Amino acid sequence: MFSLPLRDGTHLGPLEVWHAEEFAHHLDRAREHIRPWVGSAFVTDDVDGARATLQRYAERQAGDGARLYGLWRDGVLVGGVMFTAFDVAAGSCEIGCWLEPSSEGRGLVTRACGALLDWALTPRGLHRAEWHCRADNDRSSAVAKRLGMTLEGVRREVWPYQGVRYDKQLWAVLAPDWRALGR
Repeated sequence: MFSLPLRDGTHLGPLEVWHAEEFAHHLDRAREHIRPWVGSAFVTDDVDGARATLQRYAERQAGDGARLYGLWRDGVLVGGVMFTAFDVAAGSCEIGCWLEPSSEGRGLVTRACGALLDWALTPRGLHRAEWHCRADNDRSSAVAKRLGMTLEGVRREVWPYQGVRYDKQLWAVLAPDWRALGR
């Protein structure tokens, strides 16, 4: 297994099926904070649900698709980053993130997503990386900006949450632009 040090005692590493119990405990701490911003299928309520989510990502990764990585701070899972989509044939991917409130504001997500983008757009040779977020998620859109992504548009009222439909922003960076940023 690899482990990439980020900062402040935090490292990035694969989040795998054998982490199900740890992932479930993490979601217990983070659930209400992240629920409005991530897909409902991701925010499970117990160890079996956590295991099913991790298994889904493991199967997708085995097919060279989506991937899931955890952020451990001082040995405790506090969030993660992911390729929610990874399509080698199309040359594109989508990245996302989630984080417990106790670890926000440290630049961890930006660094971790930068590592994912660097890998996808350089050695893997993808051409385009996207970032989707609710239009009212200022923290998420700030990460996209810090990563050098461009806001390409807004899809109106496509994000349902608790009976309300929210707009979704689409951010992207192309491989030549990423390399020009010196990443």
